[in-house]
Amino acid sequence: MMKATWTGGRRFVYTSGTGHAVVTDAPTAAGGTDTAPTPMELLILGLIGCTGVDVTSILTKMKEPLEALTVTAETKRSETHPKIFTEIHLTYHVRGPVNVKKLERAIKLSEQTYCSASAMLGKAAKITNEYLIE
Repeated sequence: MMKATWTGGRRFVYTSGTGHAVVTDAPTAAGGTDTAPTPMELLILGLIGCTGVDVTSILTKMKEPLEALTVTAETKRSETHPKIFTEIHLTYHVRGPVNVKKLERAIKLSEQTYCSASAMLGKAAKITNEYLIE
């Protein structure tokens, strides 16, 4: 079971089904203290974590010499409530002499087949991507 426990203001402590804790808050303008990510930010953090796990796993199985991966996201939300994400742009920052075709394949497999977060968010938002190899 997962739960969210209100701790005052706009702050919540969440406990995952595996027993891990995460805190969220709201910006000060919305009555929070701006000391933790917002719940909507957690959605995007879940997305970039989900695809990051997939891409690293796929490249490892392909025996690619991946040295580092950072996934960043830029988002746009609708102006009116509910302020859903309408655009999400992911950038995969890759370090190591990986084969570009295999990297592209890994990203495509993650975003179109394996990443559940991408599948859900992609129903409401246009998700695009690019990669940068250092």
